[in-house]
Amino acid sequence: MSNDPHQDPKSEAIEQLERFGLNTYAARTFVALASLGSGTARDVSQVAEVPRTRVYGAVEELEDRGLVDTVQSSPKQFWAISSETAGRTFEREFERRLEVLRTALSELEPTERRTEQRGIWTVEGRTAVTDRLLEFFDVAEERIVYLTAEERIPPELVEGLQVAADRGVSLRLTGGSTTGQEQLRSQLPDATVTEPTWGWSETRAGRLMIVDGQKVLVSIVGEGEGGTETAIWSEGASNSLVIVVKAIFDGVPEPDSPA
Repeated sequence: MSNDPHQDPKSEAIEQLERFGLNTYAARTFVALASLGSGTARDVSQVAEVPRTRVYGAVEELEDRGLVDTVQSSPKQFWAISSETAGRTFEREFERRLEVLRTALSELEPTERRTEQRGIWTVEGRTAVTDRLLEFFDVAEERIVYLTAEERIPPELVEGLQVAADRGVSLRLTGGSTTGQEQLRSQLPDATVTEPTWGWSETRAGRLMIVDGQKVLVSIVGEGEGGTETAIWSEGASNSLVIVVKAIFDGVPEPDSPA
């Protein structure tokens, strides 16, 4: 299915409602009522391809979720809340579920996380790689080294870097282009911004990060437009990947340092 809701709004709305936990009949019923404004079970059945006998059960589910009101007439009339109100309803439910999940997961974590994650780990997909970078930025205490071949740095990463800088973490950053470097200098004025010392942007390299000399992440981008980004990461001062990458960058002088 297309991710563009403008191409097939009915099907897209039904799919998203199902992902929020409504059964198929309830999702179809709500979409039908949203397009009708209000209607009877017969109206819904004709528009939504839901058997009339199943409309009443679907409406009960929707009423329990606060999505539909009923007029006690003969026959009964059903009315769907507005799209804005429905959006807020699902947003509150999502936030509530997310908080429950966070609490449950935090209870499962060890009292003290290991300071060294043994082995070399793989993460795939641009969003997942970005999330891992943000996780490492969040725990940085002294220094972040970050290089990227991207033209522009995603705003969530700029924000993560700024939050780290605000708590006293030093930043050494390299953009893969003049545009990227100018963006870093303007949005992160306290950072040290360097030009790449090799043709970083001309390779399949994606992003590189070193945090506190203890955590390392390196990514590459698959061939072709829209290639998948894959990263490897590891942590711990004695980890082989950390040692190698840190040694390479310890040998690269800072901009104002003598060569």
